[in-house]
Amino acid sequence: MVPERSFKLFSVVSVAILLSIILAASSAGIASEITVTDSWGRDVSIPENVTRVICSGPGCLRYLVYLQAQDLAVAVDDMEKSRNKFESRPYFLANPQLRDKPLFGEFRGHDNPELIVALDPAPQVIFKTYGKTGHDPVELQKKTGIPVIALDHGQLGVGKRQMEETLLLMGRIIGREQRAKDVIAFFNTVIEDLRKRTADIPEEKRPTCYIGGIAYRGPHGITSTEPAYPPFIFVNAANIAADPSRTSSEQLQQTTFSKESLVAIDPDKIFVDLATIQGGKDVSGLEQLQNDPAFRILTAVRKGEIYGVLPYNWYSQNHGSILADAYFVGKVLYPERFEDIDPVKKADEIYAFLVGKPVFDQMNKVFGNLAFEKIDLSKAE
Repeated sequence: MVPERSFKLFSVVSVAILLSIILAASSAGIASEITVTDSWGRDVSIPENVTRVICSGPGCLRYLVYLQAQDLAVAVDDMEKSRNKFESRPYFLANPQLRDKPLFGEFRGHDNPELIVALDPAPQVIFKTYGKTGHDPVELQKKTGIPVIALDHGQLGVGKRQMEETLLLMGRIIGREQRAKDVIAFFNTVIEDLRKRTADIPEEKRPTCYIGGIAYRGPHGITSTEPAYPPFIFVNAANIAADPSRTSSEQLQQTTFSKESLVAIDPDKIFVDLATIQGGKDVSGLEQLQNDPAFRILTAVRKGEIYGVLPYNWYSQNHGSILADAYFVGKVLYPERFEDIDPVKKADEIYAFLVGKPVFDQMNKVFGNLAFEKIDLSKAE
């Protein structure tokens, strides 16, 4: 029979040993886990405290910047290493230090598992947008042993709910839930402001308009457009390329509007996505408007109603540029409703909130200082 004094001593020693084991495990980095459900419906176990990540796929790193968490990225894809003359990603311009991080793969989600497992420090989580292109998220997780969270990128217009869910999920995982809510509230406030300014304008007082030169995996000419161009939707513009018989979700992608249709409908004002400039003389929508005899007869060309807007479809949607463009479009179409708005200042307010600093001037210089201006085609390069 164990004496009572010996039993008490044994108990004290046992507790001390147990505490030592717990403390040792903690110092060795053994952390508790939580389970989250990604946009593919997969239940993924991740560390409870995530402080190191990588972002794969178009728009993924942009969302990390929106959440003010760019310092958590331990590596980047080769898109962030590029030095494109025509750079139009506000998140990248505001955070040039991103290009100095190690490389983990190619752009559009073509990840390199070998590079990922060799990273030091290693990411605890891989965020991945557009998972059906590039490296499959399930296979990437198997090859690296690192949890992969598949995300639905969503959009600022149609697909906004998916975008919000993605921001909230990322925020929850990296401890930025309040910032995610603030970003969503910011988008809602701006979109509602644009809507209120223009909702009650009678249809007959809305100038007809067209957007050309929309980029999609590269530059395109003036007939490249978007029937559901978000800035037009937000200010209730009379977009001649929109098809009222189809829903906005059915008109999401870039499409071609025939030269014949553009000339026949003859819009009052033409906006040009300045991404078209990077195509050079053979592609540039500005060159086409100036030199093609069919386009020179357009009312907007003859009257000088040609306006430059910032590209937004650059490694997926740059939501800040969409909102900035919307204010400029609104100012052009309905100046009396936007008397209090300086589009350049408004753009920088938007960029400062989303990516951390004003970058309008930096982007505008890249595109010949033609953004948010009436363009004189005879002087445009």
